[in-house]
Amino acid sequence: MQGNINLTSAAFLFGSAVHVRQSFWYFMPMRIYVDFDDVLCETARHLTGLARDMFGRRVAYEEIAVFDLRQAFALSASEIDDLMEHAHRTEFLAGISPAPGGVETVRALADRGHELTVVTGRPAASHDGSNAWLRKHGLEHLELLHVDKYGRAGPEPRGGHPRALDMEEFSTLCFDAAIEDAPAALDLLAPRRECAVIIYDRPWNRQYRTSGNMRRAESWREINEMIGSLVMG
Repeated sequence: MQGNINLTSAAFLFGSAVHVRQSFWYFMPMRIYVDFDDVLCETARHLTGLARDMFGRRVAYEEIAVFDLRQAFALSASEIDDLMEHAHRTEFLAGISPAPGGVETVRALADRGHELTVVTGRPAASHDGSNAWLRKHGLEHLELLHVDKYGRAGPEPRGGHPRALDMEEFSTLCFDAAIEDAPAALDLLAPRRECAVIIYDRPWNRQYRTSGNMRRAESWREINEMIGSLVMG
């Protein structure tokens, strides 16, 4: 049992159909799921430049209307493999810019006692590069979990890297709030009626049909306000 947040608070804030009897309000830290790419950092903006440099594809960030980058950049199977191999190199990951206000907000939430976990769909082989980014931005204290959100985990990683959790393992993890942008990952979170899901607004999720436990945020400032409302009830 989570025991971190009064569920009535989450239901009221997110307009959920969940009905929970209000007994009393209490203040305890929340466990918060934070996605990495295009939530904590601006991965897609950097990938547009990579697709241009590697394959001559000129697709503006606002034109990325689908999450599938092969479709978004009109790439062949071999080209998307090459793009993603390059994109998961440590040197590329290190250069990705933080989302505006994201690092500062995550630090502030951690300072207030919340338990934040970075839950990424990146392959486990990118663990070192992903941790290097967190260290670079002063977030090395955060737990980093690799989850096979998109069914493409591949072979077991080598060199002591942690493996990606499968869906059954992921289902055992409890979160009070989640911040996510990818439609496929949002589908995984939709049935978790006890979890308040914040959709970080991106071009590829603007047609996503939200469930009752979801609300959209256009910035980390809005995300911070939503989490504050959950905590305050």
